[in-house]
Amino acid sequence: MNDSTKLLQLIDQLDKVKILCLGDVMLDKFVYGDVSRISPEAPVPVCRVIDEVSMLGGAGNVARNLAEVGVSVDFVSVVGNDEAADQVQSLVQGINQIRMKLIREPGRQTTIKERYFGGSQQLMRLDREDCKEISNDTKENIFDYVRTTIATADALILSDYGKGVLTPDSLQELISIAKTYNCPVIVDPKGDDYRRYRGATVITPNLRELSESSQRGVIDNNNLVEAARFIAMEYGIENILVTRSAEGMTLISDKSIDHLPAEAREIFDVSGAGDTVVAILAAVLAAGGSLLMASRLSNIAAGIAVGKTGTAVVSATELVESLQSQDTLNLSKLKILSLEDAKKKVEVWRSQSDKIGFTNGCFDLIHPGHLALLAESRLVCDRLIVGLNSDASVKQIKGESRPIQNEESRASVLASLASVDLVVVFSEETPIELIKALRPDFLSKGADYLLENVIGADLVQSYGGQVLLVDIEEGHSTTRTIERLER
Repeated sequence: MNDSTKLLQLIDQLDKVKILCLGDVMLDKFVYGDVSRISPEAPVPVCRVIDEVSMLGGAGNVARNLAEVGVSVDFVSVVGNDEAADQVQSLVQGINQIRMKLIREPGRQTTIKERYFGGSQQLMRLDREDCKEISNDTKENIFDYVRTTIATADALILSDYGKGVLTPDSLQELISIAKTYNCPVIVDPKGDDYRRYRGATVITPNLRELSESSQRGVIDNNNLVEAARFIAMEYGIENILVTRSAEGMTLISDKSIDHLPAEAREIFDVSGAGDTVVAILAAVLAAGGSLLMASRLSNIAAGIAVGKTGTAVVSATELVESLQSQDTLNLSKLKILSLEDAKKKVEVWRSQSDKIGFTNGCFDLIHPGHLALLAESRLVCDRLIVGLNSDASVKQIKGESRPIQNEESRASVLASLASVDLVVVFSEETPIELIKALRPDFLSKGADYLLENVIGADLVQSYGGQVLLVDIEEGHSTTRTIERLER
């Protein structure tokens, strides 16, 4: 079972997971408009407001992400006694998967982050917040609630935005309570003093936070690992997952270092991507996945989140689709083999009594005629091998202006087709050497060929194989397509 299959199984188990999420909730507001002129009053753009959206932010966005993948969430936070708190409460109540304990402190400002956009460009952000520590009574209220719920929780998330809910002493108390029940603690840290997170199972700093907390300049992988190991040893933190923006993530534990490249996507908005990371990391750990598997899925989730607008969440369906897409690409790459490796693969297939089919061509700008040939060829065999002319071979046959797509691109497209089991690139003018080496049971070409003109037909028939001339769809030709484009 490969990692993707394991992750798919874990995603399917997330609706059985329960997580206690505690931290600084915020109200994220997004004001969208268009900008067409500069103000006559000052050199600033005039933004005509078109739409306004409010979302849960901070720890609230972590809870949203958990709920979106099916996790049951106990969510605890502190707000003021104001209109923003009412909006936060209303937003949480609209999510069935979340059970909320929202403590109101009179005189406290509920944190609001208000972002203004002109088109897709963020113009400014206004913050309204109160970062003073919560009262001792509120702390005890939180501790009492955690003590009554932690026994049934599969993980504890501490989402620290430095707004006063998670104080150094309360963090240590919460981690201690969780440890008593062998409950993993996942922390999204803030600030430069990580002593407060001592005993955490894993923390998720970004590069800047890692550099500041370790007081070491992080400029390359070696510095990064040194800084992370220093924090782990100095503050008794078991594992560190460093988020590195376009560079992906790095997971550092006492026994291993794993660099996870970023999932290649267009970055539209990074708001809340860190919340997505900590949520998915905790969810997979709580479902029984390894820390590396949890990190891998959180990396995929972050790649999805940054492609969305606003404080985005990622669904279980999106995670499944992304994993399946990756598997398709990986499987496609596995289909492209050298002749020597193809011979070994054919031996395995023959040992399973599979019948081998073969066709060949340039397959430059694949069209419906190509697809029909491949589909019909696959119907008569168990495994279809495509011999693909190399770039040099295509030039020799078609002229210096061809191919339009290079051999890597053409091979990749062919390998992605369900009808194709193997692609072998050959540099000779004809595929006769491939046919001799692979000895297919069926050799197919389009019906526009005469049998006597099919390369390898005599050879295949000599050992009892069959040659098939497949009816092709009229009106499709790469050469004619190129000629039309050049007119």
